[in-house]
Amino acid sequence: MAWELDSDRPIYIQLVERIQKMIISGYYPPGGRLPSVREMAAEAAVNPNTMQKAFAELERSGLIITQRTNGRNVTEDVTLIDGIRKSLADEHMELFFEGMKELGYTRKMVIELIENYEGEDK
Repeated sequence: MAWELDSDRPIYIQLVERIQKMIISGYYPPGGRLPSVREMAAEAAVNPNTMQKAFAELERSGLIITQRTNGRNVTEDVTLIDGIRKSLADEHMELFFEGMKELGYTRKMVIELIENYEGEDK
């Protein structure tokens, strides 16, 4: 099944974000092997060159490592993965609190809402 991608943003950036999330969530564990560029491109329904560009960006960030004879693997650097997870969580929290502030909620009110939230995880 093709990945849902937004036509308003560069595709390769969306691929980077999606693969990052797959790595930090443990879908692709530290040291785990990634599918080939062609396999991943077919899964996402994108051009292999676009997927290659996304992989190159992930490699620059240190999140994936290319081994000549063994393809691409997720880094074994758990500290790096945790740092990226924390950075992404901070971005989400900032957007969330900004949105709640626009609705007239204070930080204290938001925390109270969260503590009393009866969603799926309760």
